[in-house]
Amino acid sequence: MAVEVVRVYEDRRRRSGEHRVLVDRMWPRGVQRAALDIDEWAKEVAPSTELRRWYSHDPGRFCEFASRYRAELDLDPGAAVVERLRAFARGRGHLVVLTATRDLGHSGAAVLAEVLAASSGK
Repeated sequence: MAVEVVRVYEDRRRRSGEHRVLVDRMWPRGVQRAALDIDEWAKEVAPSTELRRWYSHDPGRFCEFASRYRAELDLDPGAAVVERLRAFARGRGHLVVLTATRDLGHSGAAVLAEVLAASSGK
């Protein structure tokens, strides 16, 4: 099972067997809802507003951000969604995590993908 992070603005469109999840708290700017091919919008697994504001996409804070975000993922309401996505990752097809973030390597989506891939035996 693979977990892939894709930027919504560079989306290559759906492939067979994919489950596509938007993981941003806010809808991506300039993207019409009908134009984004997703199976679900999982706002619950996005970093909290407080954490996002503290992080401010400063790469120097990424390690601390990732640690704090992993802790948030253990709490409800996000924990239930994480568990459901983990079950999907263990059992079925290809999970695509979609985000509007420019720097995918230093994003919450990348942290979430690592959490899901690690729990699926990857």
